[in-house]
Amino acid sequence: SFTVLRTSWREITWGDNKNALQYLKNFRPQNEEANHIRVLLYGPVGAGKSSFINSVNNVLQGRMTNEALASNTTSDQSFTKIYQTYQIKKGSKGNFYPFVFNDIMGLEDGDGRGVRTDDIKNALKGHVKDGYKFNPVSPLSDGDHGYTSSPSISDRVHVLVCIYSANAAQMNQSVLQKMREIREAASELGIPQLAILSHVDEACGETERDLKNVYKSKHLKKKMGDFSSSLGIPMNCILPVKNYSHEIQLNSDVTTLILSALRLMIDFGDDYADKL
Repeated sequence: SFTVLRTSWREITWGDNKNALQYLKNFRPQNEEANHIRVLLYGPVGAGKSSFINSVNNVLQGRMTNEALASNTTSDQSFTKIYQTYQIKKGSKGNFYPFVFNDIMGLEDGDGRGVRTDDIKNALKGHVKDGYKFNPVSPLSDGDHGYTSSPSISDRVHVLVCIYSANAAQMNQSVLQKMREIREAASELGIPQLAILSHVDEACGETERDLKNVYKSKHLKKKMGDFSSSLGIPMNCILPVKNYSHEIQLNSDVTTLILSALRLMIDFGDDYADKL
């Protein structure tokens, strides 16, 4: 029995997704040297990184798709081991939106599993080639096959996005430590950071019943507050999202939250790329 606040604690316009879609259709990076804005997603295994990319793809294609294959395994070994760039088709004839996503294999506990912090630092600076297979035992270094020694503005990461599940148990200390290291590396480079709280419907009955309760749910507000203080990301940089999972058609409210998160990512990344 979750309780809801009488009024939303954050303003969001439901039902009008046309403007946000149009904004993204018209978007071009301010920096003419940037072909695209690069968004790097990271977070624990199963937080919904691949599902988020899928969901963005659904929203922008205006239909259900199955592009970034998400792993449905329950093991804590991460599915994504390769540094892969996901582009999103725009209309026909090989056009793509001028923003791309990279997703880093999950941050597993313990050494020898999950991605190394050094590799993430390399990725942030644009040194990691597309298709590079992460090696949990040794980080990538200059001279290696997967290493780009002089990255372009487009190779670099312009916004770092942490994805964490609202349904997850207490965050493991070693995973939290890795997340903090990644955040520090991005902060040193001045890269803007956002966080997405996924699976909000599973974590709160009232939100599951009606997604419009997402900013009225006391439980989710507390989850976001805890997440904000444990990771040091301000509340206004944390966005709740429900990824498309079992649906067979698009849903206006699900889309609203995804577009709201996407638009902020693109704007934050664009401002950073413009300064490079």
